[in-house]
Amino acid sequence: MAKMLMKGAEAIGEAGVRAGAQAYFAYPITPQTEVAEYLARRMPEAGGVFLQAESEVAASQMIFGAAAAGARVFTSSSSPGVSLMAEAISYLAGAQLPAVLINIMRGGPGLGGILPSQADYFQATKGGGHGDYHCLVLAPSTIQETVDLTFEAFRLADKYRNPVMLVGDGMIGQMMEPVDFEGREAPPRGDVSTWATNGCKGRDPHIVRSLFLDPLRLEANNHELQAKYDQMKREEVRFETYQVDDEPEVLMVAYGTTARIACTVVDDLRAAGRKVGLFRPITLYPFPEAELRALAQKPGVKQVLVVEMSMGQLIEDVERVTRAAKPISFFGRCGGIVPSPEEVLDAASKLFA
Repeated sequence: MAKMLMKGAEAIGEAGVRAGAQAYFAYPITPQTEVAEYLARRMPEAGGVFLQAESEVAASQMIFGAAAAGARVFTSSSSPGVSLMAEAISYLAGAQLPAVLINIMRGGPGLGGILPSQADYFQATKGGGHGDYHCLVLAPSTIQETVDLTFEAFRLADKYRNPVMLVGDGMIGQMMEPVDFEGREAPPRGDVSTWATNGCKGRDPHIVRSLFLDPLRLEANNHELQAKYDQMKREEVRFETYQVDDEPEVLMVAYGTTARIACTVVDDLRAAGRKVGLFRPITLYPFPEAELRALAQKPGVKQVLVVEMSMGQLIEDVERVTRAAKPISFFGRCGGIVPSPEEVLDAASKLFA
């Protein structure tokens, strides 16, 4: 099958269909409304359910209900919309239900603007809702990787019975690139009959809940969840490095589409004789802690530069995991402004002075 030129939002929708999603519930919000627009046609064609809810709050509770019944289900939204879903996301994690959540981030805080941002890093990785819970968080940098990680998100959601969030900025939702679905098959579901509320004829009923009035039982549930998060840290860490084999003097850290800009800067500075490299986290949770720490602590690395479309959120994890072994600088743009390669190059060049 030939590659298809697709807008990111539409590619996400098609990936969800091909990954075996049975239901999609959402409420439109820029810059990812085209996911819902695409699926309004495509889900019924594939025999699935599409429903535009009256709000993000309603959509998130529909996700909970469908997931509890054993359906493969997903939604998409953007920053303030995900904030409205935060309660249900915590419920999904507490009840140990699989679901895929797409957040195409826009500028904030508040209603902010509709242009690209990465200012939802804390929301995604630190638990945007209440309680001790985590989503597994994936951050693609291209439309093809967005497709690939959407398939992977459904597999991981089922593997851990946990919400998985895929985060991209507004460029991921709106730009067009060639994508290839060749060989992509829906991940196997596993046996949902061991936990789903899909009818109990001939067996004891299943109870899906996140309410535990007995404090000892609630504590036990938290320990069960923590065991899953520990397993994620052992088995699911993903990252990519670029031009780091010679221990670059300046190590840039960036994720998503900002990492693509950073790659251009690495190439330009390398051409000018400067030793620069890039570390790109692909899983924002679990964060590639040991891998970044080991690289940043190499003797040849003199400086770390974090580049984000925010006021500086990723930098907190970089500081934490590297234990400030090297000086850490930050360059960011916000408000929907995408940093130019020239701006990032200038920030990196100053570290050689």
